Amino acid sequence: MLRAGHLCAPLGMPFLGINLGRFGFLTEIQRGEWREGLSRLVEGRFRLEERMLLRAEHWRKDKALGNWLVINDVVVCRGQFVRPIRVTASVDAFPLTTYVADGVIAATPTGSTAYALAAGGPIMPPDLRNILIIPVAPHLTMDRAIILSEGARVSFNIYTDHEAVVSIDGPPPLPLLDGDEVRVEASDHVVSFVRFQDPGYFYRNITTYMEQNPSAGAR
Repeated sequence: MLRAGHLCAPLGMPFLGINLGRFGFLTEIQRGEWREGLSRLVEGRFRLEERMLLRAEHWRKDKALGNWLVINDVVVCRGQFVRPIRVTASVDAFPLTTYVADGVIAATPTGSTAYALAAGGPIMPPDLRNILIIPVAPHLTMDRAIILSEGARVSFNIYTDHEAVVSIDGPPPLPLLDGDEVRVEASDHVVSFVRFQDPGYFYRNITTYMEQNPSAGAR
């Protein structure tokens, strides 16, 4: 679903998720419902749910090394060494705090139910356009999640003498060096999901998944 979103969002193309796995939090229909779902799609009996995307940039001194669209989250974290890194966070160029932690997550409302939720963050409704910041295993530093104002930009400056990485929506991480910066802001693009259910589906799904997590029995 994340890969499909990365492909479709820049084109303004909505897409429909069919759950072929176990969890399927972003998907709309189950494996056995695809015939009925496609019929409703062709007949136009659906709505579009537009969700916020982020734009992330990796900077080294004055050089941009890469930029990405983000559906779930940007994670700046330690690598294979089980030692914290130091991350200074700024919002709209104003210093926020310095984290000493395994990492820091910048998540969309969509991503608030992914890694950020596992790290103890709040659940955000999908129609919001705010960035969520939450540290991972902080040590004697701020341990609370922060929801930024709509339109705010956040930058993370990394200070470490061992391996650190940045991960965008979960694919293989990219290495970070001491002094690197990761900038995160709202993207001009949105990702559009085809929905057949009413907007209240989000809260019903949250309750269902928390009462019986389908991933818990996976090998």
